[in-house]
Amino acid sequence: MVVTLAGIGIPAYTNAREKARTVRAMVDIRTLEKDIALYGVDTGKLAETLADVGRAELRDPWGNPYEYLNFASAGKSWKGQARKDRFLVPLNSTYDLYSKGQDGQSQPPLAAKASQDDIVRANDGGYVGLASDY
Repeated sequence: MVVTLAGIGIPAYTNAREKARTVRAMVDIRTLEKDIALYGVDTGKLAETLADVGRAELRDPWGNPYEYLNFASAGKSWKGQARKDRFLVPLNSTYDLYSKGQDGQSQPPLAAKASQDDIVRANDGGYVGLASDY
């Protein structure tokens, strides 16, 4: 009986823990969005890096740094680096902000297997959540 309860309880605990980590990453991304917007109001331009908004050391719930790409700073190559939907259209028009998720790996297209667990900002902030749900 104890084995049966453990067999039920451990996966449920693991799923709940991962869901909590995903929610925390979503909250962090919304907070970073606000920091980036405030920086823009103060300076008249987007932050070049997360260090500009005092968040260079912030780590996602899996211990990885958040990824930020200011398209204006990336130059002409930004479209190659930008996150893309399944039609290979960039998710955002000014910057990308995301967590690489549990596996710590990512590729620009959300359809890539390495990107499925990423927590992404899309539609210029209209969506923040799992790449697999976008």
